[in-house]
Amino acid sequence: MERKRKTMFGSVVSDKMDKTVVVAVETRKVHPLYKKAMRRTKKYKVHDPNNACKIGNKVKIVETRPLSKEKRWRVAEIVSKEEMAEARPEQKNDSELHETQSS
Repeated sequence: MERKRKTMFGSVVSDKMDKTVVVAVETRKVHPLYKKAMRRTKKYKVHDPNNACKIGNKVKIVETRPLSKEKRWRVAEIVSKEEMAEARPEQKNDSELHETQSS
């Protein structure tokens, strides 16, 4: 008898490992006393056999057998490829810095 596997949606926060990505899954939970909705984020190590996922991608992950000490999930599909732009400080020369400070 085949068992229905758990599925979740999240965004890739790290792809530095080989065939593994870290996916942050956000859930909402209501506080039992104050009834305020709280956001909870949990990170999962997820198997990505083709190294197809990049940081910022939205992915669907599926529960699977243990693949390593911490990997129990695998990427089912990449929902959207929204890669994050790398933040690089613009290089300005000294004359531009003095102009902006004097203004």
